[in-house]
Amino acid sequence: MDTRKLNKFTSCGGCTAKLPQGMLREAVSHIPHFSDPNLLVGFDTSDDGAVYKLTDDLAIINTLDFFPPMVNDPYLFGKIAAANALSDIYAMGGEVVSALNIVCFPEDEDPAILAEILRGGAEKVLEAGGVLCGGHSINDKEPKYGLSVTGTVHPDKIMHNNRCMIGDRIILTKPLGVGMITASYKAGAATEESYRQATGSMEKLNKYAFETAKQYRIHSCTDVTGFGFLGHLNEMATAEYSIHVEAGKVLYFKEAERLAAEYLMTGGGAKNRRFLQDKVDLQGLTMPMEEILFDPQTSGGLLLSVHKDDADALLADLNSHERSCCMVGEVIQREAGSIIVTA
Repeated sequence: MDTRKLNKFTSCGGCTAKLPQGMLREAVSHIPHFSDPNLLVGFDTSDDGAVYKLTDDLAIINTLDFFPPMVNDPYLFGKIAAANALSDIYAMGGEVVSALNIVCFPEDEDPAILAEILRGGAEKVLEAGGVLCGGHSINDKEPKYGLSVTGTVHPDKIMHNNRCMIGDRIILTKPLGVGMITASYKAGAATEESYRQATGSMEKLNKYAFETAKQYRIHSCTDVTGFGFLGHLNEMATAEYSIHVEAGKVLYFKEAERLAAEYLMTGGGAKNRRFLQDKVDLQGLTMPMEEILFDPQTSGGLLLSVHKDDADALLADLNSHERSCCMVGEVIQREAGSIIVTA
Protein backbone atom coordinates (compact mmCIF):
# COMPACT_ATOMS: atom_id res chain seq x y z
CA MET A 1 0.00 0.00 0.00
CA ASP A 2 1.49 3.33 -1.05
CA THR A 3 1.70 5.54 2.07
CA ARG A 4 0.50 8.46 -0.03
CA LYS A 5 -2.70 6.58 -0.83
CA LEU A 6 -3.79 5.23 2.57
CA ASN A 7 -7.44 6.15 2.00
CA LYS A 8 -7.66 4.99 -1.62
CA PHE A 9 -9.41 1.80 -0.46
CA THR A 10 -12.15 3.64 1.42
CA SER A 11 -15.43 4.94 0.05
CA CYS A 12 -15.76 7.22 3.08
CA GLY A 13 -13.50 7.96 6.00
CA GLY A 14 -13.53 9.40 9.49
CA CYS A 15 -16.84 10.04 11.20
CA THR A 16 -18.54 10.29 7.81
CA ALA A 17 -18.56 6.49 7.99
CA LYS A 18 -21.03 6.50 10.89
CA LEU A 19 -24.35 4.74 10.45
CA PRO A 20 -27.37 7.07 10.23
CA GLN A 21 -28.89 8.21 13.53
CA GLY A 22 -32.32 6.82 12.73
CA MET A 23 -30.96 3.37 11.92
CA LEU A 24 -28.93 3.31 15.15
CA ARG A 25 -31.87 4.33 17.30
CA GLU A 26 -34.01 1.59 15.79
CA ALA A 27 -31.32 -1.04 16.42
CA VAL A 28 -30.59 0.09 19.99
CA SER A 29 -34.29 0.04 20.85
CA HIS A 30 -34.18 -3.77 20.69
CA ILE A 31 -31.35 -4.20 23.21
CA PRO A 32 -32.57 -5.60 26.56
CA HIS A 33 -32.72 -3.09 29.42
CA PHE A 34 -29.98 -3.47 32.03
CA SER A 35 -31.03 -2.53 35.56
CA ASP A 36 -28.05 -1.57 37.69
CA PRO A 37 -28.12 1.41 40.04
CA ASN A 38 -24.41 1.96 39.49
CA LEU A 39 -24.86 2.46 35.73
CA LEU A 40 -25.14 6.23 35.78
CA VAL A 41 -25.08 6.74 32.00
CA GLY A 42 -25.93 4.03 29.47
CA PHE A 43 -26.74 3.78 25.75
CA ASP A 44 -30.31 4.96 26.22
CA THR A 45 -29.39 8.67 26.46
CA SER A 46 -27.23 9.17 23.32
CA ASP A 47 -24.42 10.47 25.55
CA ASP A 48 -20.78 10.32 24.50
CA GLY A 49 -19.74 7.51 26.84
CA ALA A 50 -21.01 5.08 29.46
CA VAL A 51 -20.44 5.88 33.14
CA TYR A 52 -20.36 3.29 35.92
CA LYS A 53 -20.04 4.21 39.59
CA LEU A 54 -17.40 2.33 41.60
CA THR A 55 -17.58 4.34 44.83
CA ASP A 56 -19.32 7.47 46.04
CA ASP A 57 -16.31 9.46 44.83
CA LEU A 58 -15.28 7.57 41.71
CA ALA A 59 -16.90 6.48 38.45
CA ILE A 60 -15.35 5.10 35.28
CA ILE A 61 -16.15 6.29 31.76
CA ASN A 62 -16.03 3.74 28.93
CA THR A 63 -16.06 4.71 25.27
CA LEU A 64 -14.72 3.50 21.94
CA ASP A 65 -14.43 4.91 18.46
CA PHE A 66 -12.79 3.81 15.21
CA PHE A 67 -13.15 4.49 11.51
CA PRO A 68 -11.52 4.22 8.05
CA PRO A 69 -8.90 6.85 7.11
CA MET A 70 -9.89 10.28 5.86
CA VAL A 71 -6.26 11.28 5.23
CA ASN A 72 -3.44 9.60 3.32
CA ASP A 73 -0.67 9.96 5.91
CA PRO A 74 -0.76 6.94 8.29
CA TYR A 75 0.86 8.82 11.18
CA LEU A 76 -1.59 11.71 10.85
CA PHE A 77 -4.50 9.26 10.58
CA GLY A 78 -3.43 7.63 13.84
CA LYS A 79 -3.31 10.98 15.63
CA ILE A 80 -6.72 12.09 14.35
CA ALA A 81 -8.43 8.77 15.12
CA ALA A 82 -7.01 8.75 18.63
CA ALA A 83 -7.93 12.39 19.30
CA ASN A 84 -11.47 11.61 18.15
CA ALA A 85 -11.81 8.63 20.50
CA LEU A 86 -10.26 10.44 23.46
CA SER A 87 -12.67 13.34 22.99
CA ASP A 88 -15.60 11.41 24.44
CA ILE A 89 -13.91 11.28 27.83
CA TYR A 90 -13.67 15.07 27.91
CA ALA A 91 -17.24 15.42 26.66
CA MET A 92 -18.33 13.43 29.72
CA GLY A 93 -16.31 15.63 32.08
CA GLY A 94 -13.59 13.08 32.79
CA GLU A 95 -9.88 12.44 32.61
CA VAL A 96 -8.22 9.81 30.43
CA VAL A 97 -6.70 6.83 32.26
CA SER A 98 -6.00 4.10 29.70
CA ALA A 99 -6.67 3.05 26.12
CA LEU A 100 -6.64 -0.04 23.90
CA ASN A 101 -6.02 -0.04 20.14
CA ILE A 102 -8.72 -1.20 17.73
CA VAL A 103 -7.07 -2.13 14.41
CA CYS A 104 -8.25 -3.44 11.04
CA PHE A 105 -5.46 -3.80 8.47
CA PRO A 106 -4.72 -5.94 5.38
CA GLU A 107 -2.22 -8.63 6.33
CA ASP A 108 -0.55 -8.53 2.90
CA GLU A 109 0.42 -4.85 3.19
CA ASP A 110 3.50 -3.18 4.62
CA PRO A 111 3.56 -3.44 8.44
CA ALA A 112 5.56 -0.19 8.54
CA ILE A 113 2.37 1.64 7.55
CA LEU A 114 0.49 0.07 10.45
CA ALA A 115 3.36 1.00 12.75
CA GLU A 116 2.97 4.65 11.75
CA ILE A 117 -0.77 4.57 12.46
CA LEU A 118 -0.13 3.09 15.90
CA ARG A 119 2.66 5.57 16.61
CA GLY A 120 0.37 8.49 15.90
CA GLY A 121 -2.34 7.07 18.16
CA ALA A 122 0.06 6.29 20.98
CA GLU A 123 1.44 9.83 20.97
CA LYS A 124 -2.06 11.26 21.45
CA VAL A 125 -2.79 8.90 24.35
CA LEU A 126 0.47 10.02 25.92
CA GLU A 127 -0.44 13.68 25.37
CA ALA A 128 -3.80 13.01 27.03
CA GLY A 129 -2.03 11.71 30.13
CA GLY A 130 -3.19 8.13 29.61
CA VAL A 131 -1.51 4.75 29.22
CA LEU A 132 -1.81 2.62 26.08
CA CYS A 133 -2.17 -0.96 27.29
CA GLY A 134 -2.56 -3.10 24.16
CA GLY A 135 -5.46 -3.79 21.84
CA HIS A 136 -6.92 -6.09 19.22
CA SER A 137 -6.37 -6.43 15.47
CA ILE A 138 -8.02 -8.26 12.58
CA ASN A 139 -7.21 -8.74 8.91
CA ASP A 140 -9.36 -6.44 6.76
CA LYS A 141 -8.94 -5.13 3.22
CA GLU A 142 -10.05 -1.67 4.43
CA PRO A 143 -7.82 -0.12 7.12
CA LYS A 144 -9.59 1.12 10.23
CA TYR A 145 -8.21 2.42 13.50
CA GLY A 146 -9.39 3.78 16.80
CA LEU A 147 -9.32 3.32 20.56
CA SER A 148 -11.31 1.91 23.41
CA VAL A 149 -10.76 4.42 26.20
CA THR A 150 -11.30 4.34 29.96
CA GLY A 151 -11.55 7.53 31.98
CA THR A 152 -12.53 8.59 35.46
CA VAL A 153 -14.92 11.20 36.79
CA HIS A 154 -16.51 12.09 40.12
CA PRO A 155 -20.15 10.91 40.00
CA ASP A 156 -21.32 14.44 40.84
CA LYS A 157 -19.32 16.01 38.01
CA ILE A 158 -20.50 13.98 35.02
CA MET A 159 -21.19 16.11 31.96
CA HIS A 160 -24.43 14.95 30.33
CA ASN A 161 -25.33 16.16 26.86
CA ASN A 162 -28.90 17.23 27.71
CA ARG A 163 -28.85 19.13 30.99
CA CYS A 164 -28.86 22.64 29.55
CA MET A 165 -30.65 25.40 31.43
CA ILE A 166 -32.81 28.09 29.86
CA GLY A 167 -30.66 31.17 29.36
CA ASP A 168 -27.44 29.21 28.88
CA ARG A 169 -25.19 30.26 26.04
CA ILE A 170 -23.81 27.66 23.60
CA ILE A 171 -20.08 27.73 22.77
CA LEU A 172 -18.37 25.75 19.99
CA THR A 173 -14.63 25.14 20.38
CA LYS A 174 -13.53 24.20 16.83
CA PRO A 175 -14.51 25.51 13.38
CA LEU A 176 -16.77 23.41 11.14
CA GLY A 177 -16.24 22.11 7.62
CA VAL A 178 -13.62 19.37 7.98
CA GLY A 179 -15.86 16.71 6.41
CA MET A 180 -16.27 18.54 3.13
CA ILE A 181 -12.64 19.65 3.05
CA THR A 182 -11.07 16.23 3.62
CA ALA A 183 -13.43 14.53 1.16
CA SER A 184 -12.82 17.21 -1.46
CA TYR A 185 -9.06 17.13 -0.92
CA LYS A 186 -9.09 13.41 -1.59
CA ALA A 187 -10.77 14.19 -4.93
CA GLY A 188 -8.30 17.00 -5.71
CA ALA A 189 -10.89 19.76 -5.24
CA ALA A 190 -9.71 21.41 -2.00
CA THR A 191 -6.55 23.42 -1.46
CA GLU A 192 -3.52 22.29 0.49
CA GLU A 193 -3.97 25.24 2.84
CA SER A 194 -7.52 24.33 3.83
CA TYR A 195 -6.54 20.68 4.18
CA ARG A 196 -3.75 21.62 6.60
CA GLN A 197 -6.15 23.80 8.57
CA ALA A 198 -8.67 20.96 8.80
CA THR A 199 -6.19 18.26 9.80
CA GLY A 200 -4.56 20.57 12.35
CA SER A 201 -7.96 21.04 13.97
CA MET A 202 -8.78 17.33 13.89
CA GLU A 203 -5.58 16.23 15.61
CA LYS A 204 -6.00 18.78 18.43
CA LEU A 205 -7.17 17.22 21.69
CA ASN A 206 -10.32 18.61 23.30
CA LYS A 207 -8.50 18.20 26.59
CA TYR A 208 -7.36 21.80 26.64
CA ALA A 209 -10.75 23.31 25.90
CA PHE A 210 -12.43 21.27 28.61
CA GLU A 211 -9.74 22.02 31.19
CA THR A 212 -10.56 25.68 30.64
CA ALA A 213 -14.34 25.18 30.54
CA LYS A 214 -14.59 23.19 33.77
CA GLN A 215 -13.55 26.27 35.73
CA TYR A 216 -16.92 27.81 34.79
CA ARG A 217 -20.57 26.87 35.31
CA ILE A 218 -21.00 24.31 32.54
CA HIS A 219 -24.36 22.54 32.56
CA SER A 220 -23.99 20.28 29.50
CA CYS A 221 -21.32 19.19 27.07
CA THR A 222 -20.95 17.03 23.99
CA ASP A 223 -18.56 16.84 21.05
CA VAL A 224 -19.29 17.35 17.37
CA THR A 225 -18.55 14.31 15.20
CA GLY A 226 -20.32 12.38 12.46
CA PHE A 227 -23.86 13.66 13.07
CA GLY A 228 -22.65 17.20 12.41
CA PHE A 229 -23.12 20.42 14.36
CA LEU A 230 -26.92 20.30 14.12
CA GLY A 231 -27.16 16.58 14.85
CA HIS A 232 -25.21 16.80 18.09
CA LEU A 233 -26.91 20.05 19.06
CA ASN A 234 -30.24 18.27 18.58
CA GLU A 235 -29.11 15.66 21.11
CA MET A 236 -28.60 18.49 23.61
CA ALA A 237 -32.21 19.68 23.24
CA THR A 238 -35.11 18.19 25.26
CA ALA A 239 -38.87 18.53 25.51
CA GLU A 240 -38.30 21.30 28.07
CA TYR A 241 -36.22 23.67 25.95
CA SER A 242 -35.03 24.50 22.44
CA ILE A 243 -31.72 25.92 21.26
CA HIS A 244 -31.54 29.05 19.10
CA VAL A 245 -28.46 29.35 16.87
CA GLU A 246 -27.26 32.47 15.07
CA ALA A 247 -25.62 31.03 11.98
CA GLY A 248 -23.59 34.19 11.39
CA LYS A 249 -21.67 33.54 14.60
CA VAL A 250 -20.63 29.99 13.71
CA LEU A 251 -16.96 29.71 12.75
CA TYR A 252 -16.01 27.46 9.85
CA PHE A 253 -13.08 26.95 7.52
CA LYS A 254 -13.66 29.40 4.71
CA GLU A 255 -13.08 27.00 1.84
CA ALA A 256 -15.98 24.85 3.10
CA GLU A 257 -18.33 27.58 1.90
CA ARG A 258 -16.93 27.41 -1.64
CA LEU A 259 -17.04 23.62 -1.67
CA ALA A 260 -20.66 23.58 -0.54
CA ALA A 261 -21.57 26.19 -3.17
CA GLU A 262 -20.06 23.87 -5.78
CA TYR A 263 -22.05 20.92 -4.38
CA LEU A 264 -18.92 19.16 -3.12
CA MET A 265 -20.67 17.76 -0.04
CA THR A 266 -20.56 14.37 1.65
CA GLY A 267 -23.11 11.59 1.76
CA GLY A 268 -22.96 11.81 5.54
CA GLY A 269 -24.17 15.40 5.39
CA ALA A 270 -27.17 14.33 3.32
CA LYS A 271 -28.00 11.59 5.86
CA ASN A 272 -27.81 14.12 8.67
CA ARG A 273 -30.18 16.48 6.83
CA ARG A 274 -32.73 13.72 6.24
CA PHE A 275 -32.77 12.68 9.89
CA LEU A 276 -33.08 16.24 11.18
CA GLN A 277 -35.58 17.62 8.65
CA ASP A 278 -38.48 17.72 11.12
CA LYS A 279 -36.34 18.67 14.13
CA VAL A 280 -34.47 21.74 12.89
CA ASP A 281 -36.04 25.02 11.73
CA LEU A 282 -33.68 26.79 9.30
CA GLN A 283 -34.64 30.44 8.69
CA GLY A 284 -33.05 32.47 5.91
CA LEU A 285 -29.77 30.56 5.58
CA THR A 286 -27.83 30.24 2.34
CA MET A 287 -27.46 26.75 0.91
CA PRO A 288 -23.68 26.61 1.69
CA MET A 289 -24.28 27.60 5.31
CA GLU A 290 -26.91 24.90 5.70
CA GLU A 291 -24.50 22.30 4.36
CA ILE A 292 -21.74 23.43 6.73
CA LEU A 293 -24.10 22.96 9.69
CA PHE A 294 -25.02 19.42 8.52
CA ASP A 295 -21.44 18.47 7.57
CA PRO A 296 -20.10 15.40 9.44
CA GLN A 297 -17.12 16.35 11.56
CA THR A 298 -14.23 14.09 12.51
CA SER A 299 -12.66 14.95 15.87
CA GLY A 300 -14.70 18.14 16.03
CA GLY A 301 -14.90 20.58 18.89
CA LEU A 302 -16.93 20.59 22.08
CA LEU A 303 -20.39 22.09 22.38
CA LEU A 304 -20.64 23.70 25.82
CA SER A 305 -23.82 24.92 27.49
CA VAL A 306 -22.61 27.54 29.96
CA HIS A 307 -24.39 29.82 32.41
CA LYS A 308 -25.14 33.12 30.70
CA ASP A 309 -23.17 35.12 33.29
CA ASP A 310 -20.04 33.03 32.64
CA ALA A 311 -20.29 32.86 28.85
CA ASP A 312 -18.29 35.94 27.86
CA ALA A 313 -15.50 35.18 30.31
CA LEU A 314 -15.29 31.55 29.21
CA LEU A 315 -15.19 32.50 25.53
CA ALA A 316 -12.41 35.01 26.17
CA ASP A 317 -10.49 32.45 28.23
CA LEU A 318 -10.87 29.78 25.54
CA ASN A 319 -9.78 32.13 22.78
CA SER A 320 -6.69 33.17 24.72
CA HIS A 321 -5.53 29.58 24.07
CA GLU A 322 -7.59 28.11 21.21
CA ARG A 323 -8.37 31.26 19.16
CA SER A 324 -11.05 29.43 17.18
CA CYS A 325 -14.00 29.26 19.58
CA CYS A 326 -17.35 30.99 19.08
CA MET A 327 -20.58 31.66 20.96
CA VAL A 328 -23.25 30.41 18.61
CA GLY A 329 -26.56 30.69 20.42
CA GLU A 330 -28.61 30.23 23.55
CA VAL A 331 -31.05 27.89 25.28
CA ILE A 332 -34.62 29.18 25.11
CA GLN A 333 -38.14 28.21 26.11
CA ARG A 334 -39.37 25.24 24.10
CA GLU A 335 -40.61 26.06 20.59
CA ALA A 336 -41.94 23.87 17.78
CA GLY A 337 -38.49 22.65 16.77
CA SER A 338 -35.60 21.40 18.86
CA ILE A 339 -33.21 23.72 17.04
CA ILE A 340 -34.03 27.10 15.51
CA VAL A 341 -31.32 28.53 13.26
CA THR A 342 -31.48 32.10 12.01
CA ALA A 343 -29.14 33.82 9.59
